[in-house]
Amino acid sequence: MSIARLMQQAAAGVPTGGGVVWTDPDLANASYDSVSFSVLTEDTAPGGLHFKPDGSKVYVMGGSGDDVNEYNLSSAWDVSTASYVQNFSVASQESNPSGVFFKPDGTKMYVTGSSSDAINEYDLSSAWDVSSASYVQNFSVSSQESTPRDVFFKPDGTKMYVIGLTGDDVNEYDLSTAWDVSTASYSQNFSVASQETLPTAVFISPTGLKMYVCGASNDTVFEYDLSVAWDTSTASYNSISFSVVSQENTPTGLFFKPDGSKMYVIGLGTDTIYQYSTD
Repeated sequence: MSIARLMQQAAAGVPTGGGVVWTDPDLANASYDSVSFSVLTEDTAPGGLHFKPDGSKVYVMGGSGDDVNEYNLSSAWDVSTASYVQNFSVASQESNPSGVFFKPDGTKMYVTGSSSDAINEYDLSSAWDVSSASYVQNFSVSSQESTPRDVFFKPDGTKMYVIGLTGDDVNEYDLSTAWDVSTASYSQNFSVASQETLPTAVFISPTGLKMYVCGASNDTVFEYDLSVAWDTSTASYNSISFSVVSQENTPTGLFFKPDGSKMYVIGLGTDTIYQYSTD
């Protein structure tokens, strides 16, 4: 990590857990690392993407296998070092899964898709081990979105965000009991239609002040500012974006390293995870 970035992090002072500090990515000047990893052997229609906070594991939602695929990374955050471990089928709850999210301690997993139009909640008896997952309950988002593609949670589990193809918007929900989707209630939404008409993935910074959306119509990651943290009604597009079309023409998953220095994109065009530098 550069000295300049260390100085930026010290000034930002926004911890993301484990002593890591988030610094807003320089998305406009992001660059492809020429590092990638194919998941084609496990799934031909990959969707959502999620990393363990220490970068030692990555999870890919499989749209063709209806399962969550787990991989180990021998070198943290370097996807070229990934190797397949195991999977967990979600077919009993969702036959067209697209998005996956984990609680920061790895003891809960959430899956969304367009057959159930719901957020499905699972407990993991062994943290980060998908083979130990068991279904708990779900929460329907069909009143707001009939084609949900991705789900994201605030780090304390009190807010949930769902993006989808029908409304072309990010739907925000409050959870009266953290991480318990049965306690979710719809709050509001934010349209991204002016930038992306086929939104497939959403990521919000640990500060709650930056939101990133990508989709299949423009093959681009768009950046939004939130003037009030975690409140999508205060979001505005800041005219910063980054095209991934040179690597992937149908992006479906998006994730950032906890310090903001790396970005990862996966998609249907190549069935591959691509790694970018954003500092």
